[in-house]
Amino acid sequence: MNRIDTRELAAWLDQTLQPGRFRDYCPNGLQVEGKASIGHIIAGVTASEALLRAAIDRGADAVLVHHGWFWKNEDPRVRGPKRTRLALALGHDLNVFGYHLPLDAHPQLGNNAQLAQVLGLTPDADAAGMPRTCGPDGLVWLGSAPGIATFGELAARVGQRLDRAPQAIGDPMRPVRRVAWCTGGAQGMLADAVDAGADAYITGEISEPTVHLARETGVGFLGAGHHATERYGVKALGQAIADQFNIRVDFVDIDNPV
Repeated sequence: MNRIDTRELAAWLDQTLQPGRFRDYCPNGLQVEGKASIGHIIAGVTASEALLRAAIDRGADAVLVHHGWFWKNEDPRVRGPKRTRLALALGHDLNVFGYHLPLDAHPQLGNNAQLAQVLGLTPDADAAGMPRTCGPDGLVWLGSAPGIATFGELAARVGQRLDRAPQAIGDPMRPVRRVAWCTGGAQGMLADAVDAGADAYITGEISEPTVHLARETGVGFLGAGHHATERYGVKALGQAIADQFNIRVDFVDIDNPV
């Protein structure tokens, strides 16, 4: 099995995802240092205890996730579940790589780009071929849904492609020409999608104020699941690592209904 120096992989990931561009809620990159070289990575959405144990059981050297650790304003004390997770990583010399907003936004490997492929969405592009976006840090993508005429049809496609029914707020007969989307917990960016002229907005989560804003603006809202919309970026990133360095990367999907 081929192996790569941990520092070399960390540098490649930082160069590829450019975390310095984002005002994030957590540190991005190598969050916990483990073995000096890596030949096997377990990729997953969240660095949960279950994912760490899957990595240990499979003899992996690292985990690569979208939701890592050390979030802004969290309790800094190392106890309870946090202690268990850290003890597992340190006790088995596991490297923990986490990329949050940089993985949402990457134009090819990111969650928004990958979700567009899964849902059959076509991103708008600027003169340089980059996706047209709105919202903070350009995290909301804009485009269209070829083959979709109404909000009801869009909701049905999302449910079928993600294998779970989304929470749909809006008139199923509303015509849909312009679509906006941002994976995960981006319900607070609905107003940005409205301002950008979207007919429908797709994200992962929904909150109480979201319903009122969707109803009052007429823009269809789809809460398609945080986990369900963010399975694809880290999987694509893992495949890119495997192709680049010829090391083993396995994606493990720890189901989450949220």
